[in-house]
Amino acid sequence: MDYFSRQKNTNIRLTLPVVCFVWQIAMIILFGVFIRYDKESNAHWVETKAHDNITSDIENDFYFRYPSFQDVHVMIFVGFGFLMTFLKRYSFGAVGFNFLIASFGLQWALLMQGWFHSLDPQTGKIFIGVESLINADFCVAGCLIAYGAVLGKVSPVQLLVMTLFGVTLFAVEEYIILNLLHARDAGGSMVIHTFGGYYGLAISRVLYRPNLHQSKRMQGSVYHSDTFAMIGTLFLWMFWPSFNSAITDHGDGQHRAVINTYLCLASTVLTTVAISSLSQKTGKLDMVHIQNSTLAGGVALGTAAEFMISPYGALIVGFFCGIISTMGYIFISPFLEKTLKIQDTCGIHNLHAMPGVIGGIVGAITAAAASESVYGKQGLINTFDFTGDFKDRTVLTQGGYQAAGMCVSIVFGVVGGAIVGSILKLPIWGDPADENCFDDEVYWEVREPESIPPILEYNNHMIHKQQDLSESNFSVEHCES
Repeated sequence: MDYFSRQKNTNIRLTLPVVCFVWQIAMIILFGVFIRYDKESNAHWVETKAHDNITSDIENDFYFRYPSFQDVHVMIFVGFGFLMTFLKRYSFGAVGFNFLIASFGLQWALLMQGWFHSLDPQTGKIFIGVESLINADFCVAGCLIAYGAVLGKVSPVQLLVMTLFGVTLFAVEEYIILNLLHARDAGGSMVIHTFGGYYGLAISRVLYRPNLHQSKRMQGSVYHSDTFAMIGTLFLWMFWPSFNSAITDHGDGQHRAVINTYLCLASTVLTTVAISSLSQKTGKLDMVHIQNSTLAGGVALGTAAEFMISPYGALIVGFFCGIISTMGYIFISPFLEKTLKIQDTCGIHNLHAMPGVIGGIVGAITAAAASESVYGKQGLINTFDFTGDFKDRTVLTQGGYQAAGMCVSIVFGVVGGAIVGSILKLPIWGDPADENCFDDEVYWEVREPESIPPILEYNNHMIHKQQDLSESNFSVEHCES
């Protein structure tokens, strides 16, 4: 295929390397100016221990956070990447561009989140530690969710532009929701999933392709591509309790978040399987539902994971999420494409956007219903961080701010996605032609497997062996005769 003759921008061969080199040089300069190690990763930790009467290195935050960071990191690079390999001819793009987006975005996220959350006013520096790395991964997750909506339809340069603006918008909406509104969202139902979902859907709507049917032959999956996608599902499903608990307070909150997410995910699997089977006349299961809807419970419980929602409450959330998400793939996705002209490749509306909204609602209700009899006085203060400027806030007020936070994430996702989509629609980014979408050959060197020549008799060692044995037996019989 003459790839470059079929692109809208024949300079893509130069554009991508230039963008990557220029961006990385800019990051080196900005990190040199702003980024420094925090006190727990600095060589002065020895002095810090003596000053703060810390007796052991085990008190360093690294030992509390790194296991969770490791799990989240695997989810970002392996889970999200492999989940998107379901397309029969776009596995390289799914895993490879996922790798590119995450590596590009996490550097910008450390700067953006640092400027908003941890900039030292005296030195003008951003001090980072292991928790900063977790938050950067969370930030990148929002952009990877958005990538799911435009998978196979955009160029790598467009993905980098989308990530640049996505991380910036994420940092702003995160600051508004968590700092100004003081909403709680440990697992990111609102900040990550709702924002990322609607950001991607808005971009996909603006980039609508009326002639996308020209590449319809590439949109399906095959047996092995669905199997690879299931690997991503399993990694995400196993590590989601770490995702929802990674940045919660040490102790009971983190412990509770793991338990609640664990139960919610298990419940989601059962109802997903049930609805998937019921939706088919033959009673067979649809792999699309099993790959995606089984994860919806983890998304929906992100906000309330650390709350006293109770184990049976977590099971209830998972029960309904499995049903709603699977029904979304069956009924809502076709409606979005046919009526609203939103071409959602991975169905992020059903896995992230809709469950994210459910998570925001569950969080608001659970917060408003909190009481001292359930949490205890100090437990209520610790869980909702009713300290400082927020020490007089009531649980009802907190519930209202939780709902407001959900609205902020939707607005940032929809409006921000529409604006960024308009930028990405400019004919300068080298996006694939309609007939070349969902095909790795456009941006990747694809080596097709060589045909294996038939094994001829003179090349078959077993036949030689059998012939030699026959000749030997013949000689023995001849001598005996």
